[in-house]
Amino acid sequence: MTELQVPLIQDAINSLQAGQNVLLSGDVYTARDAAHARLYSMIQNSEPLPLNLAGIGIYYAGPCPDMPGRVINSCGPTTSSRMNAYAPLLYDLGVKFVIGKGPVSKEVLSAIERNGAVYFAAVGGAGALIASRITEAVDIAFPDLGPEAIRRLTFDRVPLIVAADRHGHCVYDNH
Repeated sequence: MTELQVPLIQDAINSLQAGQNVLLSGDVYTARDAAHARLYSMIQNSEPLPLNLAGIGIYYAGPCPDMPGRVINSCGPTTSSRMNAYAPLLYDLGVKFVIGKGPVSKEVLSAIERNGAVYFAAVGGAGALIASRITEAVDIAFPDLGPEAIRRLTFDRVPLIVAADRHGHCVYDNH
């Protein structure tokens, strides 16, 4: 299994192949449908963003409400295709990877290839396992969105699969 540290260097992204298993450590940001829509609107209106997108990774997740004594509660992946309308622009603005589950559109795959990025798949139903590998969770933006707010999570060896690599190869049969 390949161990990766965020921020991902381009050589590491270039070496990844669809279907490869990885362990990811470092900071990632949660964002689901509502946060994506808000970011997209802010970009379209030339408003300042609450975080710099250059080089970051976005985890398509909306963690369950926090439980006392835990860094975070269950934190499983959301279906990636729900972000198809927003993902190409975010890749174009510097996002280097996303984490979700399931296939994505051809436009998203093209954006991944065009920007030298990568799409990781997390196993659905593994929210408790993933939460056990998160060592810090910090609110970043849009607290009014509740579980869909943007948070910075610190991963410690979270197991993922390279779903789409920067060379245009994808594990899903959608192209």
